[in-house]
Amino acid sequence: MIEYKINHDREQERIFFNFSFFKVDQYWRILDEKTKDKHAVQTENVIKNSNVLCRPYSTLGLRDDADFLLWLAADSIEKIQEAISKLYTTDFGKYVFPTHVYLSSTRPSVYSKEPRRHGWLAGQEQKKYAIVYPFIKTRDWYLLPVEKRRDMMNEHIEVGKKYPEVNLNTTYSFGIHDEDFMLAFETDNLNKFQDLIMDLRETRVSAYVKTDTPMIVCVSKDIVPLIKSLG
Repeated sequence: MIEYKINHDREQERIFFNFSFFKVDQYWRILDEKTKDKHAVQTENVIKNSNVLCRPYSTLGLRDDADFLLWLAADSIEKIQEAISKLYTTDFGKYVFPTHVYLSSTRPSVYSKEPRRHGWLAGQEQKKYAIVYPFIKTRDWYLLPVEKRRDMMNEHIEVGKKYPEVNLNTTYSFGIHDEDFMLAFETDNLNKFQDLIMDLRETRVSAYVKTDTPMIVCVSKDIVPLIKSLG
């Protein structure tokens, strides 16, 4: 992948996230193994030479509506479009189609003065699992006084601190996609993530959640082994 520089000290800098989930056409699976191997290597080269950051994941067998995820990050949506366009020009790209696509952007938190540093943009290694889902709060939430919202969010944040094994990437979709936020949790332990979500259900903020599905578990896998695992 191209490691372009991201200046985390500039408060106003925004990085776009794209979560593109794909299914593979059944006819790809009947190709011979040599052809599928060539497709995998070609696709890997195209993605590595795209001007985006990319983290690939397998969702094979975990969903009936997606086989894999490409989690992309770039400083413009045009770069994301270019990367997806290049994917479709590959031989493998002729056999895949999107099933879920989400767009969001980094920005400073409304409720915390601490800078929000997304793990992988800050150089942290990719964890084994990512759990990705859109998140919408009720309109009643936004009509509450900001101090009351901040108090409830502080309670929410304190629960999260009990689970250092789980990293959270919160990005914002207001005005650029259908949801309010995109949440992407990263962890090496799915049981810890499940425990975290169960604890968060008991916080006051949960009363103001309108939508938090589909909740998609993704397994980290490099491009070539990911494609070769698809059938």
